[in-house]
Amino acid sequence: MSAPRVAVLAVQGAFAEHEAVLQGLGCETFQLRQRADALKPFDALVLPGGESTVQAKLLHELDMFDPLRRAIEEGMPVLGTCAGLILLAQDVREEGRPSPVRGFGTLPVAVERNAYGRQLGSFQAEGQAHAGLPNREDPVPLRFIRAPRITSAGEGVEVLVSLEGQPVCVRCGDQIGCAHHPELTADARIHERLLELIP
Repeated sequence: MSAPRVAVLAVQGAFAEHEAVLQGLGCETFQLRQRADALKPFDALVLPGGESTVQAKLLHELDMFDPLRRAIEEGMPVLGTCAGLILLAQDVREEGRPSPVRGFGTLPVAVERNAYGRQLGSFQAEGQAHAGLPNREDPVPLRFIRAPRITSAGEGVEVLVSLEGQPVCVRCGDQIGCAHHPELTADARIHERLLELIP
């Protein structure tokens, strides 16, 4: 059986760390930098942290937005972390107002950009794993960097990790969205959960 092939959006942000985790799990990874990359065959997709406004703008300018949205809508397993969560979310707000970020809008959650604080407000914590993750009795190390907050979730959304009773990582179908940065910790359970979604 061949190794899973995972595409990692690499137009901006912390994509190399995701590649390192996935390669450590036995995956083949490649970077999405232009439309031709988005048309290659792959088994799963990662949308990394970074600046969601810039990433969304580049996705449109580089003509990758439509093929990637189509792949997600057709059931491509996808993990979005921090900015990637914002790109996936159906409802994105900033200071209570609709955000100008033009993301995919495929994950039925509402998020508030920068709700956990801007760069100087970055912090670490330990979250609670829920039934969708293995070893749920073990706390989940969390790294937040200018993180969005998940403020509400629609039907069919499962909480994978929570912090003080609030969801910070959710799954709906083949989509996983994290407010935090699992790629910056030694805990690979969320990436493992992504790989489990590959048929």
